[in-house]
Amino acid sequence: MSTIDLRERLRALMHEDRQITQAKIARESGLSTTTVSQWFSGTYPGDIEATETKLQQWLDNHSAQRATAEAMPIAPDYVPTPSAEKVIGALRYAQAAGDLALVYGGAGLGKTSAIRRYRNLSPNVWVATMTPASASVVTALEEIADAVGVSGALGGGAAKLHRAICKRIAETAGLIVIDEAQHLSVAALDQIRSLHDATGIGVALVGNEQVYARMSGGNRAAYLDRLYSRIGKKVRLLRSTHGDIDALVGAWNIKDKACAAQLTEIGSKPGALRILTKVLRLASMYATAQQRAMCCDDIRAAWLDLGGVE
Repeated sequence: MSTIDLRERLRALMHEDRQITQAKIARESGLSTTTVSQWFSGTYPGDIEATETKLQQWLDNHSAQRATAEAMPIAPDYVPTPSAEKVIGALRYAQAAGDLALVYGGAGLGKTSAIRRYRNLSPNVWVATMTPASASVVTALEEIADAVGVSGALGGGAAKLHRAICKRIAETAGLIVIDEAQHLSVAALDQIRSLHDATGIGVALVGNEQVYARMSGGNRAAYLDRLYSRIGKKVRLLRSTHGDIDALVGAWNIKDKACAAQLTEIGSKPGALRILTKVLRLASMYATAQQRAMCCDDIRAAWLDLGGVE
């Protein structure tokens, strides 16, 4: 492709999609913004051929990604499974009562998607997602401060963060959701309890079995008795239920009984709902590529491609 043709293609793409800018192209192609800007204006004094090779590679990759995205079916944004509704019920209780809720259990059961759903439907709901890097008191408070919109307090230490967060959330009738709470240290969990005590705001701790185990047993439990005793509602999700699987299969409009049975079998495995969504999306892509409805062979092929075992 000539320089003129490549430049026109990229300009047309930027005009078509306003999210694509020279800065984005530069960042994703491994070029500097100055180089890309000068190339577009025809004033770049460097290696034109090497620059255009990178820009052509970026264009080819972008086109391939867009084609894949267009072929990929859109998964339902939210499926009201029984498990997800239990999570939402716990969040609704914590916010309405200004109380503490604990939601814990296995991965891939829709906890995080239920949290997003509730946040989208309710005012003053802030979600702070923890990682191993946010285990300490200060780093946990920094995540919460960022979630509630007081990032100006970052870098000021635990006491300053605590005051800024309390000032922001007091008298809002809001809810702070701590997702992936199993990453928090005992001291960080106790600090979150103090936010609740100081403001009366609802708090929901969401994570895996480790969250509950820390508070209910072992040497550390004694340090968390003040938190554990305040929890007003506990929801434990062990594994997906038949109702969860039926709801997800129904959301994808699967009518074939053999396909539904196959999906139910897959859904009985750990992390079921997350796996089912990936299987259905990939199986739908296989069927779409051949311009036909999804069948059991597509589901089986998708399951095996995703690492499943027959």
